[in-house]
Amino acid sequence: MRRNTRLSASEQLPFENEIARLIVESLHLEIGPEEIVPEQPLFGEGLGLDSIDALELALVLSRDYGMELRSDDPANSRIFQSLRSFAAHIQSGRTKQQTDTRERGVS
Repeated sequence: MRRNTRLSASEQLPFENEIARLIVESLHLEIGPEEIVPEQPLFGEGLGLDSIDALELALVLSRDYGMELRSDDPANSRIFQSLRSFAAHIQSGRTKQQTDTRERGVS
């Protein structure tokens, strides 16, 4: 018998849990990281974050992952749409940084 390994929209992937923990800790939210539903909106009716929270997350992202987010980037609404989209953006940026570093011969 094969077991279904597909995740539901409410289950966090390991990296999503890492990012959920970062969000909860950096914004001092009064919920546990596991309570953030990956597909739930981060802003408005979802988690309830606001523009100040987005700025704080951008600073933490820069500090912890070396990635920059620009306030005028039209992709921000997609990037900050949900935990899942935010984590995917960070993951893709990390992969690109690692590839760029290897291509430059930096270790």
